[in-house]
Amino acid sequence: MKGQLPVNLKPAIAVALIALSALSGCSRRATDEPATVGSKGAATEVRLGYFPNVTHAAALIGVDKGLFAKDLGGTKLTTQTFNAGPDEVNALLGESLDIAYIGSGPAINAYAKSKGEAVKLIAGATSGGAQLVVKPEINSIEDLKGKVVATPQLANTQDVSLKKFLAEKNLTGQVTVQNAENAASLDLFKRGDVQAAWAPQPWSARLVAEAGAKVLVDEKTLWEGGAFPTTVVIVRTKFLQEHPETVEAVLKGHVAAIDWAKANSDEAKKSVNASLEKLTSKKLGDKILDAAWDNIELTTDAQAKSFPQLAKDAVTAGVAKEAANVAGYADFTLLNKVLQAQGKPQVQAAGLDQK
Repeated sequence: MKGQLPVNLKPAIAVALIALSALSGCSRRATDEPATVGSKGAATEVRLGYFPNVTHAAALIGVDKGLFAKDLGGTKLTTQTFNAGPDEVNALLGESLDIAYIGSGPAINAYAKSKGEAVKLIAGATSGGAQLVVKPEINSIEDLKGKVVATPQLANTQDVSLKKFLAEKNLTGQVTVQNAENAASLDLFKRGDVQAAWAPQPWSARLVAEAGAKVLVDEKTLWEGGAFPTTVVIVRTKFLQEHPETVEAVLKGHVAAIDWAKANSDEAKKSVNASLEKLTSKKLGDKILDAAWDNIELTTDAQAKSFPQLAKDAVTAGVAKEAANVAGYADFTLLNKVLQAQGKPQVQAAGLDQK
């Protein structure tokens, strides 16, 4: 009939159309960014967690200066503060929190507890800023025998660091480790109930200035190059998949906070101090703030290469039975998109880029 193709050509054309469709589909998928899979657009609300610590300065500044809100548009920013990582991990895994500034130890624990499914590492925040401070009469590691040392919480970043350190010095079981919130540790130290503390900033600086402590070990000295991830940024995997543009907006604020802090050190310290006073009802003295600030480095680099070692450290510390497999933990796609747009070097996921 007129307008119809010969019967013997139909199968060939059908095959060609199927092949063309398949090629088109492959091309589209190859250009999709991993974070956009399952995207539902901007979230109506993003819940952000962090600590009232100097080591979480990027979060404090980002909130105080409205840098997160600037790029969030109509998305509501809700914030919640925590004293230590394990509680924040519970909030993330319980889906009452979306994005968290958190210590490297609990960050790994969150990934391990969910068998690599629930959270992703998306940025670094702070390197350095943790110290072992002791009573003046303690002059060596051996002098810790029979003493009580405080850490913020069981299996938090400083708890793991201390217990790993004690294990390497063959002091496990010869030193009592007491978990207490940072503010409580200061009071315990003043009363003499604890004789040392492995503490983040500004608490180690406060112990020195307000309780007569001295620094016995700066954790920087235990890492090659003095760099280690004290604070990183993680996100619920589901939130990342469903709302990548919201996560990207938060990361823009994160990068902006770090850039602003580096360019305006004095103003940045004032911003951090104002936030700490608001959250804890206590403002830091200038000398304490300066000491704490000088002990940290704000950086978007999560020091990914250190995470396999940190996972092993948890085993050495006795807080994990086996080292978590952290391969595939990092997704720096959105962070590097933000950095690239600003002409900045991209962050590498070496050691975490395969699963």
